[in-house]
Amino acid sequence: MPATILDGRALAAELRRDVALRGAALRGRGIAPRLIVAIIGEDAASHAYVHSLVKVGAQVGIDVAVETIAARASEDALRERLRAIGGDPSVHGIILQQPLPRSLDIRRIADAIPADKDVDGANPVNQGRLAFGSGTEFVPATPAAVMLLLERSSRWPLAGVRACMVGRSNVVGLPVSLLMMRENATLTVTHEKTIDLPRHTRDAEVLVVATGVPGLIRADMVMPGATVIDVGTTFVDGVLRGDVAYDEVAAIAREITPVPGGVGPVTNVALMRNVILAAERLHPR
Repeated sequence: MPATILDGRALAAELRRDVALRGAALRGRGIAPRLIVAIIGEDAASHAYVHSLVKVGAQVGIDVAVETIAARASEDALRERLRAIGGDPSVHGIILQQPLPRSLDIRRIADAIPADKDVDGANPVNQGRLAFGSGTEFVPATPAAVMLLLERSSRWPLAGVRACMVGRSNVVGLPVSLLMMRENATLTVTHEKTIDLPRHTRDAEVLVVATGVPGLIRADMVMPGATVIDVGTTFVDGVLRGDVAYDEVAAIAREITPVPGGVGPVTNVALMRNVILAAERLHPR
């Protein structure tokens, strides 16, 4: 039997309805939810993603404004601008679009975003809370999307489930690992230095892949009947490809996310949900 598709577009539509209702409730109280997206330079892929955020924001009643900052900006200037945006009471959420130019280091900048408006979990305070297991102001959008899809899978709840995370980035791999461990999964984390990667991936009932290497995971690396979440998005000859060789893995997996149409649509709505949550916390009844 071919794998069941974990449909991110359908889940995103469901989540949008809830976010839109909460946004409407805020607007009914005279509060206009507002997200500022700070983007550095003119990276085409980043601008395309930001455009998609503006579109999703309009669908759910969130004003998404784009702040374009020159690529030559210094870290000090960028920190000062982020603090100024954070001090604006009309702003409820802030994200700093990545990747940044090589001259800038997110680790020396992210703490300039106020933790209570850091809707993509970049501030080290929020990252520390997530690592400490005490909860965070906001779960980063892409890791949140992974967990939302897993909640709709046959493997949920994850307690005792053998899971493998391929990739350990601070943006996806590490937070997803922490979130799966919080759900009591039995977790293996692999990465580019892992020896004999297939030995680990073949043992996983849940396999999450976020490496940016198109087609890395082949059918012979996957346990038959596994649930596979593909976070990868790379354009190859003008076509968006995931980290999983979809056709061959879908033939043996129990469940799989497509690329496109899997994690991506849920990520955008998860971010908007964080903006609404920030506005609700900043303006309690």
